[in-house]
Amino acid sequence: MTETRPDLGRRKWITLGVLALGLGMVVLDGTIVSVSLPVLIDELGLNFTQAQWINSIYAVVLAALLITSGRLGDRLGRRTMFAAGVIVFLLGSLLAARAHSAGPLILGRVIQGIGAAGVMPGTLATVNALFRGRDRAIAFAVWGSVISGVAAIGPLLGGWLTTYFTWPWIFLVNIPLGIVVLIGLVLFVPETRTGKNAPGLDVDGFLLSAMGFALLVFALIEGQTYGWWKPLREFPIAGWKWPVSAPISPIPVLLVLGVLALYLFVKWEQHRHLIGRSALLDPALFRIPSFRWGNITAFLVALGEFGLLFVLPLFMVNVLGLSTLGAGYVLAAMAVGAFLAAGIAEGLVRRYGPVRVVQLGLAFEVVAVALAALFVTPHISGWWLAVLLIGYGIGLGMASAQLTGTVLADVPPRNSGQGSATQSTVRQVGSAFGTAVVGALLSAALAHDLPSRLAAVKDLPPNVADTLATATRESAGGAIPGVREHGGGAAIADALSRAFTDSTRTTLLAAALFLLVGLAAATRIPNRPYTGAADNVPPDDSRALSDGTGDGESS
Repeated sequence: MTETRPDLGRRKWITLGVLALGLGMVVLDGTIVSVSLPVLIDELGLNFTQAQWINSIYAVVLAALLITSGRLGDRLGRRTMFAAGVIVFLLGSLLAARAHSAGPLILGRVIQGIGAAGVMPGTLATVNALFRGRDRAIAFAVWGSVISGVAAIGPLLGGWLTTYFTWPWIFLVNIPLGIVVLIGLVLFVPETRTGKNAPGLDVDGFLLSAMGFALLVFALIEGQTYGWWKPLREFPIAGWKWPVSAPISPIPVLLVLGVLALYLFVKWEQHRHLIGRSALLDPALFRIPSFRWGNITAFLVALGEFGLLFVLPLFMVNVLGLSTLGAGYVLAAMAVGAFLAAGIAEGLVRRYGPVRVVQLGLAFEVVAVALAALFVTPHISGWWLAVLLIGYGIGLGMASAQLTGTVLADVPPRNSGQGSATQSTVRQVGSAFGTAVVGALLSAALAHDLPSRLAAVKDLPPNVADTLATATRESAGGAIPGVREHGGGAAIADALSRAFTDSTRTTLLAAALFLLVGLAAATRIPNRPYTGAADNVPPDDSRALSDGTGDGESS
């Protein structure tokens, strides 16, 4: 399978700018919603589970479709898929902006995710096809910086739009961006595709992978609704209802089915390759140590980041009393940190190599999140929280910018489509799981901490305490400002705030643990010294897959 490689000369940097703008647009929608969640919960009457779905369904759909869209782009042309993805993404943005309830808003997010799946893999695969040597290393760093930088800026933009306009503008802002991207695609981006392709379409592989991701995320988000082990309510399944009297909840069954579907997906992909048919994923890519361990690291980085972006806005708006814009300013400290990281990362890469910079960045992230968990209180200053997030942003900027090139360093160009799509899928699965896992932890922690704190309030009847605890948990903390403003009692408001703070601390510690595991995985990525022009860029005739030379591990 050969790769079409147009020679654009210096014009390729304009091409990179168009690709980066398109990538930034779809990455932005992964985080711009987070800081606006308290407003959405209040104005649309959302409950905790609906808020989780609005925040995570975009990443779930994107993750489920990325590998498939990457393979279609290899066959049909990446610019073609990119343009189609932008158009679908803009349609989803319009639908989400016009929503007046949870259902249409979630549907709009689903359509956005479908469109984003057409955009994201084409950006990295096109970069891989157009750039060589040191230029490719720079382009990879730009791609990774866009991922981390735009993701960090998203909450600030979301807070600003929600404060000075209305919440629909967090989606309408995509319209002018998308139009500029489409014009840039026509003028500056060449069509690239792979040459000879294996026959057939891997429909079964797509269905298995989509089913596996969807079942796992659904179970994690809906666990608190239907019960993690004991059934809490009936669960409808195709006209039949899982009864409350059943010995176990449907949630553990769905988790097992999700894991089984992903296992069968891997086995099916191995079979497709053995018989010479087209496959979504080449499992042999994971025999390359840098690809295997780099993807594990990228998954955990995304899990920690998007878990924080779900929990912190709820804490800052509902407990600290910040506006959505104020919360956006605090979260924008991550972007400041990422910007500072860009200024120092190049020198560190030259001296220590990209893998060591990834490891250093992850260490920064772990320490910053652990300190945030240590110092978080119901009265913590937004400025102090911003300082901690600057440290986190520095680590995020270092790790994300270098991870892209590290993951794809030893992937042969002929596998660039699969490699880049798989790498993007791993990031999106991590972001979806971040909201699902950390959200589930927050809900479970609130179920424990709210009754405990309210029990200490004098003369509070048990039935009132139960009502307050349920309302606060289901509104993701949205009931706290109401109690504070409508004379619910200073002691009650203080108890609710302290309980939400306790639960926030639990989730921050969990995020720090995920990042620590990511750091451990990063120590297994083979490190090579910086060599200049072609650092971390494989030659075109790389044999890492065919003869197993990529299997040797060193650290």
